[in-house]
This record gives sequence, C-alpha cells and structure tokens, in this order.
Amino acid sequence: MRATATSLENNRVKLSVEVDEDEMSTAIDRAAKSLASQISVKGFRKGKVPKSVLIAHLGGPAALRSEAIRESVPDFYAKAVADTAIDPIADPSITVTAGEEEGTLAFEAEVEVRPELEISGYGDLRVTLPSPQVTDVEVDAQIDRFRETDATLSDVDRPIVTGDLVTMDVTVSEVGSDADPLSMSDYMYTVGSGTIIEGVDELILGLRAGEDLVLNGSPAAGHTATYQLRLKKVQERILPELTDAWVEESTEWATVTEMRDQLIEQMRSMKVTEAQFVQRDASLVALSELIAEDLVPEALVNSEVNERLHDLGHRLDNQKMSLETFLQVTNQTPDALLESLRSDARRAVRVDLALRALARVEGLQPSDEDIEEELARTAESLGVGADVLRQNLHDTGRSVAFAAEVAKMKASRWLLDNVTYVDSMGVAIDREMLRAEPLADA
Repeated sequence: MRATATSLENNRVKLSVEVDEDEMSTAIDRAAKSLASQISVKGFRKGKVPKSVLIAHLGGPAALRSEAIRESVPDFYAKAVADTAIDPIADPSITVTAGEEEGTLAFEAEVEVRPELEISGYGDLRVTLPSPQVTDVEVDAQIDRFRETDATLSDVDRPIVTGDLVTMDVTVSEVGSDADPLSMSDYMYTVGSGTIIEGVDELILGLRAGEDLVLNGSPAAGHTATYQLRLKKVQERILPELTDAWVEESTEWATVTEMRDQLIEQMRSMKVTEAQFVQRDASLVALSELIAEDLVPEALVNSEVNERLHDLGHRLDNQKMSLETFLQVTNQTPDALLESLRSDARRAVRVDLALRALARVEGLQPSDEDIEEELARTAESLGVGADVLRQNLHDTGRSVAFAAEVAKMKASRWLLDNVTYVDSMGVAIDREMLRAEPLADA
C-alpha cells in the first residue's frame, strides 16, 4: 500500500492511497471468511461455505470484491494516516477512484486535521496562586481559635462589631404569602458568620442592643422574605491570656513558642499543598488563553463533548443512576448540562492546542527514546506488551496522537518550570516553595 498526503485549505488534507492486488486478495479472502460465517447457504453449515459457492451465492466475484472494499477501506485509511503522520480530527470523506472491479485499488480521503497554531507571550505569563507564605495575622487568628474554646462572654453596651455574639428575636415573613411568619426567640448569632441571610453582617454593624433591623432577602430561589431582627443583648468574647501555662494546660504544646512554631509549619505545609493543587491547572488555563477562541476547530470541540458525554454515561451506569435522575440531583436542564460540557470541552481543546504549539516553538518534540519509554509505561498500566500496543497504535492510525501526548507532557513540565507565579497581591512566589514536600499530616 502507498499513501501520499496533500495539504488543502482550511486545515484539510487529501490522502491518495493505492492498494496492490495482493493486499486486495488478502482483503477479499478476509471478507469471504466473514461473510461465510453470516450467510446461510442450503447444504452448508455457517462458516463452512466454500469460497466458490459463496461467490455464486452473492452474484459473482464483483459482489465479493465490493464487500471486501467496503470492509477494508477503513483499515487501509487508518494505515495511510499512520504512514503519512497526519492528525485527523474528524471523519474522512472517502472516494474510490479506481480498482472497484479489478487491479490496483485507489481511493482518496479528504479530512480535517488538527491545526498547527502559533503562540507568543508565554514567556511573560504570570500565574496567580494562593500564597504559600504564612503571615503573622494568620498565625494569630489560628491561635485565637484555640483560645476561643476557653473564652468567656461579657455583656457590652457599645456598637456591634464583627465577632460579637448577639442575642435576638427573629421573625421571617415571606413576601406575598399568607403563611404564618417563622419566629425564633433568643437566637444567638455570631456577627460575621453569614448564617442568617446575605446582608445582615454589613447592616448590623454599628447597631446596639435594643434596636431593630429589618431587611429583605432571598432564602431560596424565587422567594423573597422580610427579616425582622430585634437585638436584645450584645456580648463579646473575652479570650484567655496567651501564656505558657494556658498553652500547656489547654493544648498539645508546652509553650507559646512551641505552639506558634508548630502552627507555622503546619499552616505552611497546608498552604503549599493548596498552591500545588491549583498550580498545574492555573498554568494550563493561562497558557490556553494565548490561543484565540475563533481558531479552535468546532470538530475538536464536538469530539471532546462526545467523549465527556460518553464518560458521564459510563459513570452513571456504574452508579446505576439515570440521566434524568442526575439532572434532578444537580438541578440542571439538558441544555444547561450540554452547555457546561461544551464550555469545558472548548477550554480543554484550547489547552491541547496551546501545549502542542509550545512544544513546537520550544523544540520539545519527543525523541524515539522518549516515546518508547512512555509507550512501555502505558503498556504496563494497560497490562499488555509494548509491541502489542505499538502495533495497535499504528494499525488504528494513532501513533501520531500518542507522540503528541508525549510532547504535551514535556511542554507541561516546561511550563511549570518557566512561568512566573505570583500571589493575589502580585508578589512573586519562590518556586522552591512550590517544590517543597508537604507534611504527611497536612
């Protein structure tokens, strides 16, 4: 078999394929064997019909050849894809141009391929991550949480501030409803906790015991209610003095210094873990935004959406849950689900195109050794031999796709090592902190 590729406009390629007569003979024999197992011919068991009888039953050699062409062209196309190292992203349009009746079979296949896009600006990327630095304010706040377990309450006669405990009577009346209001007496509310309704924490500040607060809010979608709060008592928490004696008696540590040092280590480890958790995704998203949305082929997006739908269906089957139940549980409509999947798919495709572009411009294409190492790892994880996987990738036309995945891995590692990481204030983050090994207990 011989195949050549010609580039066309709009990211399309034309494959011209020729299949010699000996390969066609093999394909015809394979088709005959397949048909013999399916067709019933009087006087013969299925699978035992002689080829000559089968040909006569079908109506002549041309009919068997036609069936062989129909069955084998997809395989010939897949091998042509592998031989020409193109990267199709859609189904091909195939036209047989010669050899339908005898001789060399020739066909042409036009197909959309993955575009090779240019990328610039990646060297100046600044990716925002949660800061791995632990501040004194954060440490003090954590220590205060321990102290609050031994706090005492003291009545105050001053304007309310965040953290105060306010005893109140609460009445909630749904607007436009004849239902009786919901009432709660002596409800104890910690200012700043946000557990009543949005807006309370801002409006209650500065009020005093004996005053009332009335506001409207939405306790649930499509509902509006009036909240009447009668403020009866305001108390502040008096924390115990932070001394070595209190620390030894009330915590697992012996001294204030030991407590502070251990908390700093634990919090730093947790914050490093948090930053590491979002590091890769944040970097990939930042890189993907260098690829214009209008350059993303819809064929790739549609393929990604279909894969995600397939994966979702497989997960739901494993959980013995129907799609209708899933939509009810997640409070989604089919259109909303599809839109969400499409948005995620488009983002994933932009990441894919950006990593491929980065690999090209930085010369990160994998060597044969790189590909063989990854192929061996993948084969081991699948429980098959490396030779089996290699042959399967070639026969199905996915060798190029596999090599591209290895290139993307290298590009991803390059990206993590070269972008600038900053915290929410724009301060650069020491990359060595992000490489730190988190503590096990964090």
